[in-house]
Amino acid sequence: MGTTKGPGQPGDEAGATAKAEGAARPPRKGGYALPAGLPAAVIPTSEAVINALPLPVITIGAEDRILHVNHAAESFFDHSARLMQRQRLADIIPFASPIIALVTDVRRRRASVSEYGVELVQPRSGQERSVDVFATPLGDDGEAVVLMLQERTIADKMNRQLTHRGAARSMIALGAMLAHEIKNPLAGIRGAAQLLEQSGSEDDRLLTRLICDESDRIVRIVERMELFGDERPVERGPVNVHGVLDQVKRSAQSGFARHIRFVETYDPSLPPVLGNRDQLIQIILNLVKNAAEAIGADTVDGEITLSTAFRTGLRLQVPGSRERVSLPIEVAVRDNGPGVSPDLLSDMFDPFVTTKAQGNGLGLALVAKIVGDHGGIVECDPVPRRTTFRLLLPMSSARDGRESSVESWNP
Repeated sequence: MGTTKGPGQPGDEAGATAKAEGAARPPRKGGYALPAGLPAAVIPTSEAVINALPLPVITIGAEDRILHVNHAAESFFDHSARLMQRQRLADIIPFASPIIALVTDVRRRRASVSEYGVELVQPRSGQERSVDVFATPLGDDGEAVVLMLQERTIADKMNRQLTHRGAARSMIALGAMLAHEIKNPLAGIRGAAQLLEQSGSEDDRLLTRLICDESDRIVRIVERMELFGDERPVERGPVNVHGVLDQVKRSAQSGFARHIRFVETYDPSLPPVLGNRDQLIQIILNLVKNAAEAIGADTVDGEITLSTAFRTGLRLQVPGSRERVSLPIEVAVRDNGPGVSPDLLSDMFDPFVTTKAQGNGLGLALVAKIVGDHGGIVECDPVPRRTTFRLLLPMSSARDGRESSVESWNP
């Protein structure tokens, strides 16, 4: 027969306290303790938090089977979560990749391990990316590992942007010096050659004509370099970038790119760019001309893709101030040419870097200078048959700071 405790007997107070604590203990949802009085629907589940992360996150189990991926990982690997959960890590990452060894190291150490600047080639697309990898063990069984990847694109954009601006500053001083020290003597040389041409023989006239032609070519190069020294403020305002792209396409199709098919992939709701229309036409036309030259005049299936998109999350600090400017407008020019040599990739926006027999290597340097003047970024993704140049530009805002409105662009 059980013992019945009276109101004042020991244990009654403890039981009441336990009941009170149980009643006061907040409910739990998805592993989170909910604050008292807060509806359960307000607190996100752990899966919702993982899916909200902008970085790819993969959970690996025994035998390197993929247990879970977030939305960013689906986009990064171009696979659905359902498909990836039927695969092993080696199915989406090459077997010889350092990432495979990193997972093994985490299991052995039972501790977090990070590796930076890992080159990752995706088996499906063949695209090569540089990523920072963060791996940590999950649970006590020693098998589950969580991988988080951070593509180095954003950090590299910042570094390349600083490099491009440094190269542009060097060209400013060089262009000003050349304008004075070279153009004036060249004018005298050309004048003397023209005088000799009047009294020379036919063979002599061929030589004097060559002197004049080469003098004119040098002057044109110097004049292009003088553009780097033009530090006057450029008038900027709202620019419909689709109108710019349409004009560039029509100019190219009527001249150097008449044999190339153009594909347009535009976001019609894109807000206006804060820029100078003439300069934007100049740099995009330069990129399209480079793409056409990379494809070649004899190619029958040449294709250039012009695209726009709205990207969030990238902000760049304005030099000389604490202001940070958002660069959400992406304009891309992609061609199906042979691609850019890896040897040129790190220096391709520097002056006088070119692979063209008749090139002077100032085109991309001028693009980098003008984009930098706009507060933007230019980058190159040198994948063969899909080389892409991207411009990331600021969005125009109204005077009160609100986003400027622009009607959807119709071709």
